[in-house]
Amino acid sequence: MEELERLAAAGADAFVLGEARYGMRLSGDFDLPLLAEAVRYAKPRGIRIYAAVNNLIDNETVPLLSDYVKELDAAGVEAIVFGDPAVLMAVRQHAPKLELHWNTEMTATNYATANYWGRKGASRFVLARELNLEQVIEMKQHTELEVQVQVHGMTNIYHSKRNLVNSYMDYRSSAGVSGEQQTLRVDKESGLYLIEVERQDERFPIYEDRNGTHIMSSDDLCMLEGLDELMAAGIDSFKVEGLLKSIEYNETVVRSYRQAIDQYMADPAGYRFDEQLLDDIRAVQDQERELSFGFFYKEQVY
Repeated sequence: MEELERLAAAGADAFVLGEARYGMRLSGDFDLPLLAEAVRYAKPRGIRIYAAVNNLIDNETVPLLSDYVKELDAAGVEAIVFGDPAVLMAVRQHAPKLELHWNTEMTATNYATANYWGRKGASRFVLARELNLEQVIEMKQHTELEVQVQVHGMTNIYHSKRNLVNSYMDYRSSAGVSGEQQTLRVDKESGLYLIEVERQDERFPIYEDRNGTHIMSSDDLCMLEGLDELMAAGIDSFKVEGLLKSIEYNETVVRSYRQAIDQYMADPAGYRFDEQLLDDIRAVQDQERELSFGFFYKEQVY
């Protein structure tokens, strides 16, 4: 809650919160009482709270969805972020007034699929991070749904339901390679990363949680300079990914994007990018992690 309040003060007007059983790659767990507290803080301030229910849903979780979405509705969240049809069906049956935001992270690559989920009840969809700017604009032109794009932070490049690193260390220990006891921590605070043989200068953060192993990008997306192009195209929502970042870093990033958005909205025709906003981010950026435009200005993305 402390971080939420600080980020709200910096200019964030929506948050995706949840718990690891139902949501994927969350910075921390917000159980139902904490979600309700977040809503009580947010609503009077015009801030929207979305619940992440975008995990890979297994058979054990399906029977729990009905009660969970009812409780999310009672807590006052405004939308559910989902990827699995099981979640959509539970919401339509037990909490039909909740908005639905479709987010599969990888497969939202064309407007026909997005519109399909719109006909099923989704009001917003989250675009795949691999689309370039031309494709993003084309998606917006061919749908009446709200469109969300990630504009800052690291992105996930690999996920496995297995705990790959600890399994590997267990194997090495059982094979006699090392007599050390297995004490390796690979959670979000461990600071571990992978390095490829061909790219020794790039570090890929890696961590494990109850949902398996996650490998993240070696650079940080930063579309601050191109934000006006996305706004001119009518993109509805900009996502800042705060995973594996300090609260001080995220405050700086949110503040810079908030100011850029407000400056553009005040005078779209006369908007000029303020380089100082990017300098503020550079001042807190990890020097071993490059700021990049991701796929936005690339011709070939697959």
